[in-house]
Amino acid sequence: MLLGMSLSAFTTVHVIISLLAIVSGLVAVLVGMLKADRMPGWTAFFLITTVLTSVTGFMFPAAKLLPSHIVGIISLVLLALALFALYGKHLAGAWRATYVVTAVISLYLNVFVLLVQSFLKVAPLHALAPTGTETPFKVAQGVVLLLFVAIGWVAVKKFRPALAP
Repeated sequence: MLLGMSLSAFTTVHVIISLLAIVSGLVAVLVGMLKADRMPGWTAFFLITTVLTSVTGFMFPAAKLLPSHIVGIISLVLLALALFALYGKHLAGAWRATYVVTAVISLYLNVFVLLVQSFLKVAPLHALAPTGTETPFKVAQGVVLLLFVAIGWVAVKKFRPALAP
């Protein structure tokens, strides 16, 4: 039992939170940043659900430190910086770029994990890359990484919203 739920129910809640984080991140981080729109509601929802994704990920039973824990730790550090840049420093000066980079990488990490889990649990994808070392998996991860690098680069250039009071 985790938080009063069966492991299956907890997993479902974790997956829903993760998917909400990804969808809200695509809106707030990608669309909002590329339009230089802070989208405060979407952004707050993205940041909250992304933090919850990492936090709930640590609640799964594990006997040792796993790669997923490392991703979660990195994500939480990046999110702390993003939150500080956005709400503490109000995107002033270099904090604007800090926010953009940390938010984009946080979203990328969620999508990275989504792809890993998809190749592990979706039968047709698993058949293409049963160990996660095969070319289809590498190509999918490479394409996603290149897309996020390109979008992040453009977002750093374009995201110049009016500073918060």
